Amino acid sequence: MITTAKRLDTVEEYYFSSKLREVRQLMSEGKSIINMGIGSPDLSPSKAVIEAVAAAIQDENGHGYQSYQGLPEMRQAMADFYRDQFGVEVNPNNEILPLMGSKEGIMHISLAFLNEGDHVLIPNPGYPTYTSVTNLVGAVPVYYDLKEENGWEPDFEALEKLDFSKVKIMWLGYPHMPTGARGSLALFEKLVAFAKKHNILLINDNPYSFVLNDNPMSLLQVEGAKEVALELNSLSKTFNMAGWRVGMVLGNPEVIDAVLKVKSNMDSGMFYGIQKGAIAALKCDKSWFEDQNKIYRRRRELTEKLAEKLNCKVYKEGVGLFVWAKLPEGIESAEKFIDEILYEKHIFITPGTIFGSNGEGYIRFSLCVKEEKVQEAIDRF
Repeated sequence: MITTAKRLDTVEEYYFSSKLREVRQLMSEGKSIINMGIGSPDLSPSKAVIEAVAAAIQDENGHGYQSYQGLPEMRQAMADFYRDQFGVEVNPNNEILPLMGSKEGIMHISLAFLNEGDHVLIPNPGYPTYTSVTNLVGAVPVYYDLKEENGWEPDFEALEKLDFSKVKIMWLGYPHMPTGARGSLALFEKLVAFAKKHNILLINDNPYSFVLNDNPMSLLQVEGAKEVALELNSLSKTFNMAGWRVGMVLGNPEVIDAVLKVKSNMDSGMFYGIQKGAIAALKCDKSWFEDQNKIYRRRRELTEKLAEKLNCKVYKEGVGLFVWAKLPEGIESAEKFIDEILYEKHIFITPGTIFGSNGEGYIRFSLCVKEEKVQEAIDRF
């Protein structure tokens, strides 16, 4: 038998990949499962996006290999989006690299900058892919705590006690996943100063800025941020295009060029029609965000009622696509708690533990569930 690479010993199958098999098995047995686990938008992209893709498919020049850097007009649309929404100026020629979803950007950046044995600062709780990619490239995860008593923001006094001799990258993501903590420009300013002091590449993963958030922010709004920072963004949540796989990374030309060296060896460009659809999405006006948030606001109100029905305490300050809630006193295991609900009430909720040890005692609800289904979940109790 051919043995697998040792790097596979450092990771497990992604939680949702394995757990959703369990959910599908229950569905095949006739159970009516309400899936409140994953953040895959159930709403559709705008009509303009669909029309742009439909027209592009008829273009006889649209079916060949595309540029590794994407269409110039798509990079320009991304630059315009950052200027209009965040007040951030980026050069579309050399400070933006389109990605097939921001998740691949995590791997590309890690391959571009991490050597075996380098250390990576990772938020706890945080997106599990930061850890798995760090392990796959042979680097070492070093977790920094985010706790509710600190508003799910880093404790800089604790951070300064770390050994920075091998630290190369620091991951963060505000609005924060899974808690929904907003962050602030003041926090971003402290993080940029921290990264400059310790010569760290700081990366903000920013796909949730426009969901239930009245003050979208970018790390690149901080003066001098481009000297030490990158920002990842995505059309997945903002424009209901999760399966289309369109993202971007923004930063200074030297760093972007390093990421391009990796990316250009791993794919052959994004499909022309998808790029045309992305351009149309990025040109959506303010009413698009307002209409989406009306839907998510109603869903959040109902989901909070469901959480309270479970005697959980909701983190009310959260924004984004999820509701983060603290389990009742005396509950020792988030995973056991959600499994009981899955098998007894046929509702799938995410345990906070998959995001790190500081997620124990919490659960996360997705807002990618229609109102009538959330109400049905409430009624099951």
